[in-house]
Amino acid sequence: MRKYLILLFILCFTFINCEKDDICIDTTTPKLIIVFYNDTIPSVKTAVTSLTIWAEGKENIYENKSLDSITIPLDLNQNRTTYILDNKTSKDTISFTYERKDIFVSRSCGYKTIFENLQIESITDNWIKNDTLKNTTIDNETAVHLTIFH
Repeated sequence: MRKYLILLFILCFTFINCEKDDICIDTTTPKLIIVFYNDTIPSVKTAVTSLTIWAEGKENIYENKSLDSITIPLDLNQNRTTYILDNKTSKDTISFTYERKDIFVSRSCGYKTIFENLQIESITDNWIKNDTLKNTTIDNETAVHLTIFH
């Protein structure tokens, strides 16, 4: 009988000391959302055919895709990110500047970065005709941050 009590005590002690598994279900650092519109009919979303996008000094994020919207990450270590957008006929370069703010999400997720005061520092106008910055704070991936007219 004593053996069973000791075994029961060990099992109870083992289960009491178990921690629940932390799984991150919250969103982490959001990406910049860009939507492409027709320059002549500004209310119509228009896909860019054969779109290739990369950040300066990095590998391609999108390669030869036909897309009417994209999500691209901003650099977490710098206050500036430059992207090259190539539509097979010409290339445009967009430079973004912003302020980074790290926010603690939870023990399982750690920190996420919010980007504030987003600005377009420079943009070339080879195939991109116009742009409109819709939101200067990037804290989620539910709203459009930038519209590009081509």
